[in-house]
Amino acid sequence: VAGRMPGQLNVLLAEAGVPYDMVLEMDEINEELPDTDVVLVVGANDPVNSAAETDPDCDIAGMPVIRVWKAGHVIFMKRTMTTGYAGVDNPVFFNTNTDMLLGDAKDTCEAIRAGLIQ
Repeated sequence: VAGRMPGQLNVLLAEAGVPYDMVLEMDEINEELPDTDVVLVVGANDPVNSAAETDPDCDIAGMPVIRVWKAGHVIFMKRTMTTGYAGVDNPVFFNTNTDMLLGDAKDTCEAIRAGLIQ
């Protein structure tokens, strides 16, 4: 998940050479998440914040979100556990099916990649 502007992620993925047919829209991926074993969240916060659906008084109430918390396991890669741009705490951080991998996400992704290659 990147940015908050419609289509911003599609532009970034196109620049990176990711084929468009590999990209799913939010409603498409949300349907698949209950059957997903592991979700890696790299740097995102507000777009994957369950408070948007569960807390009608929060600043992001009603915002469309990717329901990562419905997957079997969620791994967040972030520098810190602070709030996102909207300033809303993310309850998903504290779910029993969530782990936090704090640090530089690029370094973490590279370490995971290196481990998978071995």
